[in-house]
Amino acid sequence: MKEELAKNICRYRKEKGFTQEDLAKKLGLSFQAVSKWETAQTLPDITLLPRLSQLFDISIDKLLGYVSYDKQITIYEEEYKTPEYYWGVVPSKICLRILDLLPPSAHLKLLDIGCGEGKDAVFFARNGYDVTAFDISDAGIEKTKRLADNVGVQVNVFKADILDFRLDTSFDILFSSGVLHYIKPQLREEIFSQKF
Repeated sequence: MKEELAKNICRYRKEKGFTQEDLAKKLGLSFQAVSKWETAQTLPDITLLPRLSQLFDISIDKLLGYVSYDKQITIYEEEYKTPEYYWGVVPSKICLRILDLLPPSAHLKLLDIGCGEGKDAVFFARNGYDVTAFDISDAGIEKTKRLADNVGVQVNVFKADILDFRLDTSFDILFSSGVLHYIKPQLREEIFSQKF
């Protein structure tokens, strides 16, 4: 948790455009204190968490690295609960282009970011890619699993929020059909940089 908090203080400080000195002044501290938090040498006093949360405009849970999944985050959650596939099961046209540009003749790992109900993830798995996929919607994840099972392919699917997700393993292909616009442009490199 210490490293997660350190990473989040740095991340959300930068998102707000604060320097370490700016944040320190707002909290009545030295910039060295903020620097030590961000390098996980020390932790902020617990009484500062509400103020940090307020300055960063996030919940304390999010600051600590916990994501609240008990409330509906996406407008598609209810749509995905229906038996029909909201987006259908035919893959996006861009999937064919990826198949042409990077055919899975070698073992290629693909990450489907914001997989929805899984139509594209399952298409890639059917064509020989090693597919990992995530979405914020519980119903979408369940439909992805069901579609993969019906087709007889393996898709490693999990729940994550695109705004909190950070790569922790390398992928050959990062694929998304319709969610990257939710990420502020200045955060895209941080979220998707692969330093392995």
